[in-house]
Amino acid sequence: MLGPVETTSVSPVFVGRTDELTVLTQALARATAGEPQALLIGGEAGVGKTRLVEELLGKACDQGAVVAVGGCVEIGAEGLPFAPFSTALRSLRRRLPEELAAAAEGQEEELARILPELGQSRGGTLGEDGTARLFELTARLLERLAADRTVVLVLEDLHWADTSTRHLLAYLFRALRRGRLVVIATYRADDIHRRHPLRPLLAELDRLRSVRRVELPRFNRAEVRRQLTGILGAEPEPPLLDQIFERSDGNAFFVEELICSIEDGCLSGLSDSLRDLLLVRVETLPEEAQRLTRIVAEGGTTVEYPLLLAVARLGEDDLIGALRAAVGANILLPTADGDGYRFRHSLVREAVSDDLLPGERSRLNRRYAQALEADPALVRADERTTRLASYWYKAHDAAKALPVVLRASAEARQRFAHSEQLELLERAMELWDSAPEEVRATLWPPDDAEIFVPDSEAGGPAPLNYLDLMAEATVAARFGGDRDRALALAKKATRVLKGQHDPLRAAWFWAQRSRLMQDLTRGDGWEELAVAQELVRGLPPSAVHAEVLVFVASWGALHRPGPDTLIAADRAVEYARLVGADHTELDARLVRGWLAAESGGVAEGLAEMYEVRDRADELGLVSIMSRASINLPSTLEGMGRSEEALAAAEHGIEVCHDRGLADMESWVLNNQAQSLFSLGRWDESAAALDTSQTLAQSRKARGMIASHRAELAVARGDVGEAQRQVTLARELFGTHDPQPQHLITPARLAMTVAARLGKLDEARAEFRRTTKDFAPGTQRYALPFLCAAAAMEADARGLPAADPERAEILDVIAQQAKRLPTYVPIWHAYGLLLEAERARAAGSTDPTLWARAAAAFEEQRRPYQLALVRLRWAAALLDLHADRADITELLGQAQAAAATLGARPLSEEIELLAGRARITLDGARGQASAAEAEPAKALGLTPRERDVLRLVTDGLSNRRIAEELYISPKTASVHVSNILAKLGVSGRTEAAATAHRLGLYS
Repeated sequence: MLGPVETTSVSPVFVGRTDELTVLTQALARATAGEPQALLIGGEAGVGKTRLVEELLGKACDQGAVVAVGGCVEIGAEGLPFAPFSTALRSLRRRLPEELAAAAEGQEEELARILPELGQSRGGTLGEDGTARLFELTARLLERLAADRTVVLVLEDLHWADTSTRHLLAYLFRALRRGRLVVIATYRADDIHRRHPLRPLLAELDRLRSVRRVELPRFNRAEVRRQLTGILGAEPEPPLLDQIFERSDGNAFFVEELICSIEDGCLSGLSDSLRDLLLVRVETLPEEAQRLTRIVAEGGTTVEYPLLLAVARLGEDDLIGALRAAVGANILLPTADGDGYRFRHSLVREAVSDDLLPGERSRLNRRYAQALEADPALVRADERTTRLASYWYKAHDAAKALPVVLRASAEARQRFAHSEQLELLERAMELWDSAPEEVRATLWPPDDAEIFVPDSEAGGPAPLNYLDLMAEATVAARFGGDRDRALALAKKATRVLKGQHDPLRAAWFWAQRSRLMQDLTRGDGWEELAVAQELVRGLPPSAVHAEVLVFVASWGALHRPGPDTLIAADRAVEYARLVGADHTELDARLVRGWLAAESGGVAEGLAEMYEVRDRADELGLVSIMSRASINLPSTLEGMGRSEEALAAAEHGIEVCHDRGLADMESWVLNNQAQSLFSLGRWDESAAALDTSQTLAQSRKARGMIASHRAELAVARGDVGEAQRQVTLARELFGTHDPQPQHLITPARLAMTVAARLGKLDEARAEFRRTTKDFAPGTQRYALPFLCAAAAMEADARGLPAADPERAEILDVIAQQAKRLPTYVPIWHAYGLLLEAERARAAGSTDPTLWARAAAAFEEQRRPYQLALVRLRWAAALLDLHADRADITELLGQAQAAAATLGARPLSEEIELLAGRARITLDGARGQASAAEAEPAKALGLTPRERDVLRLVTDGLSNRRIAEELYISPKTASVHVSNILAKLGVSGRTEAAATAHRLGLYS
């Protein structure tokens, strides 16, 4: 509209920043080679961040890259959700319409929450999973766009970013793995004070090796001279250079502002105030143009021309004249799309805005709000409500602001911008008492707001009230990740409700408190849930009542599985059906199926879980689909149906991946890894855990990964890694929300490691800490734990100091075993193993016990447990001097399995027993064992001496060595003497140290 306007204060020469530009161009080159790049560019306001980025973008365009720039919008405390991403994606859509449509195909309704041009987003919400899904879909969209071309995405002014934008940026920086993509974010370093919300994000991103941070310093004197030369077209006189360098302190923008104040070759008299410096050129404008800059400053980061025309109340010719003066002075600039205007630098806008009188600011905001109400088409549809809410709020008109703030919060919820939704709801709570009663009486909860609780026990429609705002804010805070704030709101609500007769609403808030206590690992949540349960007791069925019962059943399934919890799940299903709460009913049925399977009704329970999963798939209920994707494979694995569990996990991974539910997908991968481990596919299990690690977001998901890694490390003999992973798992699970799966398995692994290291006292202490009362429902964790404890005591036989405690521990094991039903085949197999290990620990040798256990594990396709049982069976036969052919066959089968699995400790035990029995296992010794033998042969040790040295390094006495190898103590003594002589050492300790140093038995 205005045509080209000459700019005289900006240097046409790019000054300095050689190192910084090199970093950016190298990142561009790596991205072009297929490695995504993430960069943060920080520096004080005016130091030249935008100019540096523009220089890179010029190079990128010369190389054929596609560039998209989006800026964060300073529109008020509530922010504009996803503003820079919306702007950048809109630019990509203009540049690559067909490519973006293809990349978004099938996900348009979801991605429309960020880019409304893609279509109408779906109504309703996906709960806590919705935001994660939107973030994952956005990352995939960018990866697809950057698959065949280099894309540079720039997000400016991150210091103004709304919370949702910060969360999405953090997700992108962690999640991008493919594509020719560069993501650059800029921010003002001097604005990031100690409590600024961007500071935690910067600290988090600094820990990512994939993110590079670039900090821009001020110009030195030589660089200021070059900048002035570019602006003036000639070398500045030394006195002028000295003055400008001293006054600007090397800030590039201040240099430009100061150069405009030159009079007769030197600076005019200026105050030392930064604000005065920034306003000096504004104050030289004609009065109409000055008034216009004040209007633009209060309108937001950018103001559309039609809106400006309505608010300025000038004739169009007069408005254009004022704009031409402001643009010609390089104070305002047209926006990139030509639809509006913005300040060339935000520092000037802030100075102009700060110079407004309070009444003047309120009046301008009122005029903006009135103009927008009169003609909503003046601004983009996706910004309209949020901006209107901001204008009315700043106009200090509670009656007008409250309804539109609530509409803006509803829109934020639909976009999964829950943090902005929370800020808007808190603003609504602030306005509530100031708004007239007649205005509040006209406010109603949105039809699609699933989280408002009914106003009365009878339910039915009722006007919005303050507690409804608190309910909505509580869930918005939880969905937005601010669980501390959510808990504070829920606690405040229960205090407000104290003394009021509103049991359903109170129960709803107490149930939220329970959930949040668990999420924050500050407790198990039972105390709060018990209060909610008591509040609904005796009331007619309602949606809240059904929801509380589902919470009770879900809590019991994780903490106290058993018949009582199954009854609670039955009641939850019944109540949900009575009130027509379909979503709650499916949730309750999923829990009931899980509990029924573990209580003996395996076929019925699993059938119900499959039905719920398929029905949720059919209805598109993502939250239930994702939970079923986790719970079904886990339950199948617990029933010993590992092959079926793998199939269910594959389905779950597909469901979660297609919907962008990264954390949920990590849980399903955890379950897949467990089933792969059970089936002996350990390398695949480790690979699944690696993939899960890249996706896991919650502490408990990462805790499960650590627990499974520890299981693998124990089986493979990496004791140090096992210890590290057990410690990590316990740290991630915490101590305030004890669940059997989080307690028993890490304890079993810690106990096994301690016993393997010869720390029997420590292992027994672990047993005593863990063994409280193993209730029915904990069999899948408790039975392996008891088997490990019995094996520990059996392996410790022959240690005199241990004898007095062994009987006590075996008695505890027997008592606990009686409490655990074994009607599922896999549990029955563990029950047989436990019986055999208890007999071995008591000194009994009965091969039939091991034969029965072997048959059970063979049927269940558990190669690791089967190999272990065959080893013990062979040992029992050897003790009875049975047929050597049977022993050889068992050991050969066991060793073949152990070698395939990579179970080194098991292989060593098998080889040791074969050595005792003087049995040669053809092909049984793996490469690792052969490699161990080479240094031993070089020392002149015979195979028998190598067996003896191995036991010496384990700390066994001559008598114990004789028992292990079926030789006399005198023969053992001779072997030890020969070993000491060949090693050239003086004693057993030194011999063991030498063996470790040479890596004979590491």
